[in-house]
Amino acid sequence: MPTTAERIPADGAEQAVDHIDADMIALSFVDNAGITRVKTVPAARLRHAARFGVGVSPCFETFTFDDAMAVGRYLGGPDGDLRIVPDLGALTVLACQPGWALAPADKYTQDGARFVGCQRGFAARQVAAAGAAGLQLSMSFETEWSLGRGDTAGFVPAFEGPAYGIQRLGPVADYARDLVAALTRQGLTVEQFHPEYALAQLEISLAPDDPVAAADAAILLRHTIRQVSAAAGWRASFAPSVDPDGAGSGAHLHFSVHDADGSLFAGGAGPYGMRAPGAAFLAGVLRELPALVAVGAGNPASFLRMRPSRWAGVWQCWGRETREAALRFVTGVRGTEQWAANAEVKCLDATGNPYLIVGAVIAAGLAGVAENLPLPDEITGDPAHFDAAAAVPRLPEDAVQAARRLADSHVLAAAMGPELHDALLTVRDAEAQRCREATPHELVESTLWRF
Repeated sequence: MPTTAERIPADGAEQAVDHIDADMIALSFVDNAGITRVKTVPAARLRHAARFGVGVSPCFETFTFDDAMAVGRYLGGPDGDLRIVPDLGALTVLACQPGWALAPADKYTQDGARFVGCQRGFAARQVAAAGAAGLQLSMSFETEWSLGRGDTAGFVPAFEGPAYGIQRLGPVADYARDLVAALTRQGLTVEQFHPEYALAQLEISLAPDDPVAAADAAILLRHTIRQVSAAAGWRASFAPSVDPDGAGSGAHLHFSVHDADGSLFAGGAGPYGMRAPGAAFLAGVLRELPALVAVGAGNPASFLRMRPSRWAGVWQCWGRETREAALRFVTGVRGTEQWAANAEVKCLDATGNPYLIVGAVIAAGLAGVAENLPLPDEITGDPAHFDAAAAVPRLPEDAVQAARRLADSHVLAAAMGPELHDALLTVRDAEAQRCREATPHELVESTLWRF
């Protein structure tokens, strides 16, 4: 029986719920604005919740990041009800919040059918579509956050020092140790922790996993960071920007693709050893990058971060270890390519729903494979300094542009279905309109503690 903080294995999950070492269970779901919402039940009610679900209004499908209620063509408004059903296989006792456990939830109708707008269900469908094509993906999010003092309403950095410098590590050394210990007890494998570039910024990288599990892990990681930060007297911000004049925080997605013969990114005759389907998968992602911005970084504040020459990935191009490209290809060191080669989508941040992100990237890549799309030539250097003859397309520069590119994406519209696609567009359009007159500092203030 689980008596310490740990992830409950899927096998025997039904039996484990009666002995779980927690008094309360949080059932999490993420809306189209990227906000993690929650319902909770006493542990004694978990088995009932797993069978019948917990009621929740479908109005959240068109909530904006600041809780304004928009209404779309299909979803939104005061009518109807859904049931959120916890995934017992992903149930985790929280080391960061004693007495509690967390379970990501899927959305169903009252008739028992999977809800058409379920973001976690969308991700699972895309994983299944990849499996039907003979492909398996591993994914992981890099999580960046800025650490502020906990006794102020605005952002006051919790530490100072040069980017990546050991001077930054000293003040947060105990905090980092406690954080990694909590994550480990919760079943997450931390591969790296380090001070980052931006103001009081830190970063954690987790080991890759199945795409749905990677999205689950991103939510669990952020909650753990918030709780451990609060216990230390600090406050964690996952907002794209805490300083409109400086660099921001992203949530980059790394992914690899395999078939029965191994990695699609190694052992082939294509660029840097890519096999033909691997190059086509990347070409599909590359083509959909403008629409993916609306999925994974479509909040108006996201574009404070999305600026050239800041490694934010604002250019629709790819390159090996090219950090200005929105799609960065990573081969790994010589001899590790078969298991280390992966690609990174850089134009993403924590305002994106991670389930929508992983599902949309898979859908884009599968379309590229199905169409045998050619991968264009890579770039090197910073496109901001290229001459006109070598110009590289810029990704959307504001929330309105990004939403329009998502509206025009036949690939993502087909993958999401009309209800989910329209709900996401409704949210992004509403956020753009509500913030159209906001100054950069007002955007920072309104998003600082929302994600």
